[in-house]
Amino acid sequence: MIDRDLIRANLGQCLEDASFIDLPGHRRGKVRDTFDLGDRLVLVTTDRQSAFDRILASIPFKGQVLNQVSAFWFEQTADIVPNHVLGVPDPNVTVGRKGRVVPIEFVVRSYLTGSTSTSIWRNYANGVRDYCGHTLPDGMVKNDALARPIVTPTTKSDEHDELTSGDALVESGVVDRATWTRMEETVLALFARGQEIAARNGLILVDTKYELAWDADGELMLVDEIHTPDSSRYWVADSFAERHAAGQEPENIDKEFLRLWFVENSDPYNDPELPAAPEDLVVELSARYQQLFERITGRDFTPVSTPPVRERLRANLSSVRDA
Repeated sequence: MIDRDLIRANLGQCLEDASFIDLPGHRRGKVRDTFDLGDRLVLVTTDRQSAFDRILASIPFKGQVLNQVSAFWFEQTADIVPNHVLGVPDPNVTVGRKGRVVPIEFVVRSYLTGSTSTSIWRNYANGVRDYCGHTLPDGMVKNDALARPIVTPTTKSDEHDELTSGDALVESGVVDRATWTRMEETVLALFARGQEIAARNGLILVDTKYELAWDADGELMLVDEIHTPDSSRYWVADSFAERHAAGQEPENIDKEFLRLWFVENSDPYNDPELPAAPEDLVVELSARYQQLFERITGRDFTPVSTPPVRERLRANLSSVRDA
């Protein structure tokens, strides 16, 4: 049972920034704060909610969910490709091996959907039929299933990701053909595993993104996060066919409804200031993150609210600092 009263009680206790932690090499990302310990990285998953290349809100316990969902998926996919995880010393923290990150975001899609400027549906609705090197047929409607999952890469940027294709990446020298093929096969295998496990739990893994890196020995490894509500779109399987046939949006337990609220109430790419996310939506999103954890893992989610997050992080990371 998700405790919405506990969520409301923690609206003002979100982890919005991790710069207070006494570790070297701090860098702030969209959602994660990273500390560089030389051969290791400490990744602190905050409660910041990112979309449209900006921060929309802070969501109680979101960081805990994302970090622990990733930990689950890293375990479930370690036979496909090694990953960076060395340990999870705190609900919000993963310590990982340091690597040379591949400058590509590997987006895998299996449905014609999305609301952002780079989404496959927005592009299709605007007449695009050659999307990231994949030819799309005429006559499709929003939320149709694609013939097969496809990899639609983007170039990585702290500002705004740009759509590209495997061929373009090879032609520009970012990767050679054999390396691209290997990477494409790897992320499709990860996605197939994700869809398989999600289906067993009554969910559809619609799309997601992966990040890869080369480790110290030059071997490929999976880094960052995997199959979280921030990096993925999930729909409820039982109701999908009926709702899609009726022209309704799929039932979802991800952050898409918050994106849609901002689209309806602002211009999230261009307005200098955005409206504050309604409290009820923030509470609902926190609850959905927790529901997703439970549906995917089959485990109860126990939010950690005491001691205060700053005190807890300092204590749990003291051994990491001294190692």
